[in-house]
Amino acid sequence: MAKLTVRDLDVKGKRVFLRVDYNVPMEEKDGKMIINDSTRIVETVPTLKLLIEKGGRLILTAHLGRPKGKREASMSLAPVAVKLSELLGKPVKFVDDCIGEKVESAVAAMKDGEVTLLENVRYYNEEEANDPGFAEKLAKVADVYVNDAFGAAHRAHASTEGVARIVTRRGGKAAAGLLMERELKFLGDELENPARPFVVILGGAKVSDKIKVIDRLLEKADTILIGGAMAYTFKLAHGVKTGKSLIEPDHKGTALAAEAKAKTLKVNFQLPTDTIIATPVDTGKLNKKGKPVYDLTNIRTVSGDIPDDAEGFSIGPETAANYAGIISSAKTVLWNGPMGMFEDARFAAGTNAVAQAVVDATQKNGAKSIIGGGDSVKALNKAGLGDKVTFMSTGGGASLEFLEGAVLPGVAALSEK
Repeated sequence: MAKLTVRDLDVKGKRVFLRVDYNVPMEEKDGKMIINDSTRIVETVPTLKLLIEKGGRLILTAHLGRPKGKREASMSLAPVAVKLSELLGKPVKFVDDCIGEKVESAVAAMKDGEVTLLENVRYYNEEEANDPGFAEKLAKVADVYVNDAFGAAHRAHASTEGVARIVTRRGGKAAAGLLMERELKFLGDELENPARPFVVILGGAKVSDKIKVIDRLLEKADTILIGGAMAYTFKLAHGVKTGKSLIEPDHKGTALAAEAKAKTLKVNFQLPTDTIIATPVDTGKLNKKGKPVYDLTNIRTVSGDIPDDAEGFSIGPETAANYAGIISSAKTVLWNGPMGMFEDARFAAGTNAVAQAVVDATQKNGAKSIIGGGDSVKALNKAGLGDKVTFMSTGGGASLEFLEGAVLPGVAALSEK
């Protein structure tokens, strides 16, 4: 991935249009929006500090939530400007728009090393439509373009792709930030020729969501360990009863084809041998989304068929121990997707055991452990192990698409070295 990075740029006195991922979780407290987790903001600080040291004038743009082209006060980036100012130890000016005179006059008044954060770019529908006219308005204050928002790089939006194209067309540079550079290194370069044994752990809900990743990684992995709800579709394909478990009957053939490919390529393809199940009982109540609320009763472990009235929620202890043993000898580990419903402590043991095994392989065996974003990162952080692996991706859908081998528009638009 020989893309230009911020290390290669001369930005002194230049207006640096920097796309960041500040789509952080927030909640309302005492009439104010409070940031629950500032990880995504913290992750961009090294890039910002480097550009500040180089004398650039930083114009930050980001999205928050899905305001669908309307000004939603709960999705304003104003609280982010306050947090970012704390982290940088210097003022961050906030402009309550992302295009127009307000932005242009604020940028015109900037000095070298100053930082301005623009309002939520998704307040305009033209952002997600990658409208050329809107991209031109955004690019009006850009001499140089930097993308440090890997989590949004799989979208061809105005701020992730359109502006980069405009800046380079004008003779300017479009570069990756330090966070983007690390994502491309670990999810791309490091997995091209991984140290072996290379163990891939795949979980999550659906085979259909992961089949492209499975297909691509079968050509590189020594072992693939399957967990999460998608394991039940594989079980179903083998004639095992799955009760009320989440399954995709239309993808039984997909599951069997993946196993057949694994056999041909001599990849050790493992499915769970036991499952933690529970019997869901309707409480008669509805949740905030209007869906029925169930009590999960009679939690137990089974090795074969799941009874008709029960549902699978996680890999069982036998599987967890087996998987941990395989992971312990790995030299490269890629993990994408939890082993079950880890958010509920009653079903978290399997995911936690895998998390601990990945950490042990990293810390004791010198393995390179790469966590492919999304719920795997949440699971590691929940277990207090997030800082003990080699790399955790900040992308959810972007990580998945990149691992599938897809070209990400936000990456493709960056200048080559």
